[in-house]
Amino acid sequence: MRILILGAGAMGGYFGGRLVEAGQDVTFLVRDGRKAALDKNGLVINSPACGDFQAPVNAITAKDLAGQAPFDIVVLACKAYDLDASIEAIASAVGPKTAVLPFLNGLAHMEVLNKRFGAERVLGGVVRISATLGADGTINHHNDWRFITVGEQTGEMSDRVTSFVAAFGKTAVVAAAVPHIMQEMWDKVVQLCTIATMTCLMRATVREIILAGGADMMVETLEESAAIAEKVGRRPSAAFLERARKVLTDVNNGVSASMLYDIERGGPIESDHILGYMLNVAKQYGVRAHILEVAHLHLKSYEQRRAADRL
Repeated sequence: MRILILGAGAMGGYFGGRLVEAGQDVTFLVRDGRKAALDKNGLVINSPACGDFQAPVNAITAKDLAGQAPFDIVVLACKAYDLDASIEAIASAVGPKTAVLPFLNGLAHMEVLNKRFGAERVLGGVVRISATLGADGTINHHNDWRFITVGEQTGEMSDRVTSFVAAFGKTAVVAAAVPHIMQEMWDKVVQLCTIATMTCLMRATVREIILAGGADMMVETLEESAAIAEKVGRRPSAAFLERARKVLTDVNNGVSASMLYDIERGGPIESDHILGYMLNVAKQYGVRAHILEVAHLHLKSYEQRRAADRL
């Protein structure tokens, strides 16, 4: 397969780098500054748990796509607030048989991509990784999370899905193709919404929140998110929620939402794409989600201060 990955940051760079490591045909679509760094130093992954990697990669910018044949898989590894620009950037790379595979947080992007490219071209995807992009361009992988789950929206186990998963067969990545990807995406957004709500509202890691006495509120937030999912027939299983409770109340869990990293550096955030989306669903079905409401207001207030250049 010819694979195009939009973005070579912490997530796209990590998984794309592992594909390169396995000898796959991977091209990274990046901005000028990132291309210059990749051309000079190659793609660099620092991963104590899963092995370091450094190698030259094929990096291009949007203007370089002109005249190229459509790709088999186009992976979107961008932030939600860059979705519109990213769609325009990849448009010429998407042909009749191209699969568009978004690895964005939340669910709101699926409707946008379905409308633009047709639902038959859009796959569902979930990634779980804890990684950041260093100032020097190095991708720092912080633990052993390196999971990818993909599937067709229809539930079909297609050749393109199984082939993409098979491409990771000789890598450290744990990849799976499933017939229930939309439930997997709802499961993730329930847990992500909980982590984003609590770590951004408290400006702290899970560990710090639990040490401060916030375990009950963490669980209450999880239940708020699960109740919203239930209204659309996507409540996570009892087993998933029990695992989530353990993770989210683990005093040794030093994780925080990537949105908190964005706040701490004064950057744009995905407040509407994650919490805003969940609250819109809650409003539609008459579900009260008080903690999510407070957290969303907190994030929107941050955006107001950022827009006024008062950070």
